[in-house]
Amino acid sequence: MPVISTPQAFNQDDLYVDLEAITGHRMFLKCEGFNFAGSIKLKAAAEMVEVAEREGRLTSDSILVESSSGNLGVALSVIAASKGYRFVCVTDSRCNLPTRLLMEALGSQIHIITEPAPEGGLLAARINHVRALCASDDRYVWLNQYTNPSNHMAHFKTTAPAIARDFPDLDVLFVGAGTTGTLMGCARYFRDWCRPVHIVAVDSEGSVTFGDAPGRRMIPGLGSSVRPPLLDDSYVDEVIHVNEADTIRTCHRLARHGFVFGGSTGTVVSGASRWLSRHSGRRRQPTAVAIAPDLGERYLETIYQTNWVQDLYGDNMLDRQEVAAHSPAV
Repeated sequence: MPVISTPQAFNQDDLYVDLEAITGHRMFLKCEGFNFAGSIKLKAAAEMVEVAEREGRLTSDSILVESSSGNLGVALSVIAASKGYRFVCVTDSRCNLPTRLLMEALGSQIHIITEPAPEGGLLAARINHVRALCASDDRYVWLNQYTNPSNHMAHFKTTAPAIARDFPDLDVLFVGAGTTGTLMGCARYFRDWCRPVHIVAVDSEGSVTFGDAPGRRMIPGLGSSVRPPLLDDSYVDEVIHVNEADTIRTCHRLARHGFVFGGSTGTVVSGASRWLSRHSGRRRQPTAVAIAPDLGERYLETIYQTNWVQDLYGDNMLDRQEVAAHSPAV
């Protein structure tokens, strides 16, 4: 019987969903949403805070501040509440309302940025705001998930070894690209592993992470309007871009089978399914694992809400069966 005294001490790290019956491909989805922060970001948040404490950058008078589209903000809110730190999350208008309410319930302060910077969009504007706060008061401590090596080291030490232990015959790993902390941590680990693993990064269309043109992105989590400083392309074997319509369709398809995941998971599963379809003629099906960063409850007002989907992507985005299943009762 597990007994814990801090929320970051618990994380279900060995749960997988076999998606073959849903996608038609042999693929295992590593579920990272079963912890008190509800996402994989708890690992990075805990590692960054612990390192900052060891180095003496975090003291009892410090005010944590971070730019986040949502999940890291929740993870830092959980840890800050546990450790007694004040925390300010700088986010933008795309952050889901349930996520903002959850951070506030944990005692965090939310700053919402609504105007994009001339270069770098909303992300650059958020970072500019963080820098202004730090310049105004030396009590602010910015962990900076975008450049902090502890972001990817958390996954080098935990996520990747767990996958390697559970799937010693792993052939291909699909990882979504946001700050690229999870991607880089896993890719660096498997580069030195005992057998080759094909690393596929899954990104959102409209993201500039891998050099594509910027475009509208309404689903938080994956993608970036600025190239992530943590990214080293040499560790990535292949990149797949997924448009948001396919992300939403995949989320609804998974939900129709009882699995409600977040938008990042829909993107990763969509990209992984496309890759596996292209490689379906192989004599042996590859052993494939995809990482699901979070669950879907925080997206009920967006990607699982028919009106939101139709307003942004058109009336025909979902087929009639999906629309009927997810329309509000009258």
